[in-house]
Amino acid sequence: MLLLKKTGFPEDSELVLCTVTSVQSHSVFVNVEEYGLSGMIHISEVSPGRIRNIRDFVKEGKVVVCKVLRVNTERGHVDLSLRRVTDAQKRSKINDIKQEQKAEKIIEVVAAKLKRDAKKLFEELAEKIHREYPSIYSCFMDVAEDKASLSKLKVEKEVADELTAAIKARVKPSEVAIRGDLKLVSYAADGVEVIKAALKKVVDSGAEVQYIRAGKYKVVVKAANYKAAEQIIERASMDAINYVGGHDGSGEFVREE
Repeated sequence: MLLLKKTGFPEDSELVLCTVTSVQSHSVFVNVEEYGLSGMIHISEVSPGRIRNIRDFVKEGKVVVCKVLRVNTERGHVDLSLRRVTDAQKRSKINDIKQEQKAEKIIEVVAAKLKRDAKKLFEELAEKIHREYPSIYSCFMDVAEDKASLSKLKVEKEVADELTAAIKARVKPSEVAIRGDLKLVSYAADGVEVIKAALKKVVDSGAEVQYIRAGKYKVVVKAANYKAAEQIIERASMDAINYVGGHDGSGEFVREE
């Protein structure tokens, strides 16, 4: 679980990570981990359709992703839904939590190196980072990609220097990948060499080529964003197609959706 708790209350429809603390006949009680609050899931919000035994779906100690339905600020209580969370939302939320845990681990390592109290350092950094970023990890990603400076966020120099070094060592810059199938054929006498030269143009453009079968190849491009990846894969495929087209051949590129 996350070491740092969010202050206040979650917003309606927010996705939150919860731990089941008690299962009753018509309701499930949980701890909303990120906020340190108690919450309840009514049986009608556990799963669609009729539920004969609520324990077929949840058990004490199980960690679940829930959607916030209502918040009672006076009681400090949250009404939640389990059934309204899609698989994609669940995966995304769990990934976000893992990223924050990774960020906290980096801070913990830096705190130990500087002989600082880890929790206190967490809190000091979170206060500064959350003024500009929704999460600590999103800030760390920008630092890893040289898009942000901890010093500009008013983090003291000693901490900023050690933390920046640790981030660059442990956080990989974001990367996207797009793929497509490239078909090439040449009827020239040296057709094999023509295809090899065409594929070299693909590689030289910054793409990867994987053999599928004779005349068909998988082209993979990885880049910092989709716009850059699209430009590379378009240039790489067209270079190859134009080359074989000029050597008694033809080509076709089909992008994977």
